[in-house]
Amino acid sequence: MAFLVTSNTHKFNEARHILGTFRIATAMLKRIDPVEIQDDNIENVAKVSAIDAAQKCNLPVVVEDAGLSVRALDGFPGPYSSYIFKTIGNDGILKLMENTAERDAHFQSVVAFMESTMRYPLCFTGEAEGEVTHKKRGTHGFGFDSIFSPLNSPKTFAEMTLEEKTQNSHRASAFAKFALWYKTNL
Repeated sequence: MAFLVTSNTHKFNEARHILGTFRIATAMLKRIDPVEIQDDNIENVAKVSAIDAAQKCNLPVVVEDAGLSVRALDGFPGPYSSYIFKTIGNDGILKLMENTAERDAHFQSVVAFMESTMRYPLCFTGEAEGEVTHKKRGTHGFGFDSIFSPLNSPKTFAEMTLEEKTQNSHRASAFAKFALWYKTNL
């Protein structure tokens, strides 16, 4: 059983879907509320949250953090994606890129696993290359999904079904790496 610490139902459903393909049951721990530091490195954010969550609940936990980095914006918002989404949202990113031809971007996801016998969390990283669209498209997903189109896809993540998204996403890649490790080591 994987205990995913999140209050984001969309994130939990994606993780449960991915881990389910590896026959790993997943439970959502949404009342733990781990500390989320601000740091220039997404892995550091995930590690600190995993350590804090494991200490608070005394269970083996999985924490996932992700960020969208836009090349024309020098990697912004990156590890600050959650805060930027809450403050300026998709419309704000599109406004910043209004007269920008360079649309390349990538999502990065870090899955951190921590249990009481470990000194430090194990981290698994996934990335999805693509571009920022010129307008919002789609109603599925969450966060920046409606303005991000992965490479070789005419659709944004928000236009994809969950099954389609997990074929292309940064989160799916990171959770798959975790699942392979988990099945071999636990």
